[in-house]
Amino acid sequence: MNHDVIIVGGGLAGLTASICLSKQGLSTLILEKNKYPHHKVCGEYISNEVRPFLESLGLDLTELGAVPIDTFSISNQKGKRLRCKLPLGGFGISRYTLDNALYQLALGLGVGISFETVSSIRYVDGQFFVQGKENEYTGSMVIGAFGKRSVLDKSMDRTFMQTKSPWLGVKGHFRYANHPENEVSLHCFPGGYGGLSMTEDGLINFCYLASYKVFQQYEGIDGFNDRVVSKNPFLKKFMETAEPIFKNPLSIAQISFAKKELVHDHVLMCGDSAGLIHPLCGNGMAMAIHSGKIASDVTLRYFNEKGYSRTKMEDDYTKLWKSNFDSRLYYGRKLQNLITNPLMVNGIFSIIPNSGTFLSAIIKRTHGKPILV
Repeated sequence: MNHDVIIVGGGLAGLTASICLSKQGLSTLILEKNKYPHHKVCGEYISNEVRPFLESLGLDLTELGAVPIDTFSISNQKGKRLRCKLPLGGFGISRYTLDNALYQLALGLGVGISFETVSSIRYVDGQFFVQGKENEYTGSMVIGAFGKRSVLDKSMDRTFMQTKSPWLGVKGHFRYANHPENEVSLHCFPGGYGGLSMTEDGLINFCYLASYKVFQQYEGIDGFNDRVVSKNPFLKKFMETAEPIFKNPLSIAQISFAKKELVHDHVLMCGDSAGLIHPLCGNGMAMAIHSGKIASDVTLRYFNEKGYSRTKMEDDYTKLWKSNFDSRLYYGRKLQNLITNPLMVNGIFSIIPNSGTFLSAIIKRTHGKPILV
């Protein structure tokens, strides 16, 4: 069966795009390797810039238990802490719950979903051929939303795959009574930083990014947590008193923050497949959702507007993506360079008053404006 649009990857970007396209009558298929619901390595805080848009799709975030968050704090390795109000605010919700809610919404709109791993995407004479483990699928358009790093990136010979990335991500859920439910906090430790925020079930999500060079000096995640993560006083208290819910923490290696092609062999890349913002900026989930909307907007024009060519669509997508996200990614890279340099971050903490003005200014640089619906 031929589809109007095939979306490879059923995360936030892919599900968002599928819902937008299906609402406008396009035959849409998602190919996703993991069945819902499932956990993912993710910070699980979302800026309110996408809340009105998500609700316009049909999600009731209050009913899903999303936790309102209006405060941000950050501590350096010595435990000095700065705090401010978030300009827009946001909410905490797990990927387990949010992805599954979007999946159920997509199913109700008639989006086709097949659970299998895609090994290749070919474009021949205006037609896409997408090879799964069991079947080959054909479509007029393909949107790539297959995440941070995939075997597809390698098979497509994407440029960023040629360089190894030094970052490792680790995530777990915990019972912990000492973290304010309205706050997302960031804590630095040698070679990395981690974030704490509450999810819909009252559990605290702890997700951190660590230098693999530092991580590999210790015996696994437990050893690294005990000897490195716990050097931050706040995280030391957390690690000593929080009750882990997962039998084993989730982890992902080779997280790349390098620039990526936004269109590769006529595939529109969105979500983390198009570019990943550093976790300290706290809005990667919002960016993924927004990029899914942008991809669906230009795709709808391609199908519905006479004379709107594939080339024009790809050019417009690239321009729209860059205008919305390039600046945020730039400041994200600069911030990470600062946060992971102990001398610089300790120096900054020693001269900045805890007024919140400086922090709010930084946050505005890495967040977007609410999406118009």
